[in-house]
Amino acid sequence: MQRNEAGRRPDPPEDADGAADLYRALGKQLKLLRERAGMTQKDVGDRLGYGEDLISSLERGRRTPQPEFLDAADELLGAGGLLKAAKEDVARAKAKARVRHPAWFRDYARLEGDAVEVNDYSSHDIPGLFQTEQRTRALYEMRKPLLDEETIEQRVVSRLARQEILIRWPPPLVTAVIEESVLRRPIGGREVHKGQLEQLLQLGQLRNVEVQVMPMDRTEHAGMGGPFILLTPKGKPQVGYVEVQNITRLATDTEEVRILAARYGSIRAQALTPRESLALIERMQAER
Repeated sequence: MQRNEAGRRPDPPEDADGAADLYRALGKQLKLLRERAGMTQKDVGDRLGYGEDLISSLERGRRTPQPEFLDAADELLGAGGLLKAAKEDVARAKAKARVRHPAWFRDYARLEGDAVEVNDYSSHDIPGLFQTEQRTRALYEMRKPLLDEETIEQRVVSRLARQEILIRWPPPLVTAVIEESVLRRPIGGREVHKGQLEQLLQLGQLRNVEVQVMPMDRTEHAGMGGPFILLTPKGKPQVGYVEVQNITRLATDTEEVRILAARYGSIRAQALTPRESLALIERMQAER
């Protein structure tokens, strides 16, 4: 691999998706504007308080242009608002580029993004589609072995991005049965947990979302085999998804999926109704 003048490998693009095309286009505009103004990369860097190397990387589309840079460069180079107008596009591109699901989860995430129905039985945690940012972050921060800060941030952003399916149109039907014990465990601390209960109450008011609680006093329970999700992608057969101890499995066998669907039906019948469940969550929140 070639190295640059300083003996370092060339800076890699900060993303490998459509954002790279946007950054390259902006880089070409920046170069044309700079040359039209009769300035060198060093001139621009000195005037704006940046290094020459950074200006070079920006012009080659190798770095993400920050909003403050676009504002300052627009004024300096007389761009007439051309660079400033790109700030929203850059923000959207950055947000999209940060969505990085782990490799073992990508197949499910793609199916979920096109789902018309999601049914989730959760025995250990709040479903990812319902989690607050604070709870999600707490979960990843306590993960063992430890995750680095960059990975935590990527995982948080990616999980929150999945929740967009709840408010798109037309939205999928989303049902969830959550164990009462999960709702009583204050993951992340009391305030974080209180915020999570509030979010469940808000989501439970959506017409396409049904939240049910499996009370701890049940003497019969069809879900003792563990958590699972039933997912129906648009125009495709229903599939099952199981995840435990970072071991995942996407079930597509018709008979296996049928059994999971029958089991989920029993679990829902044994749980509190959606109205009873929201009332219980309200009482839990009042206790805190």
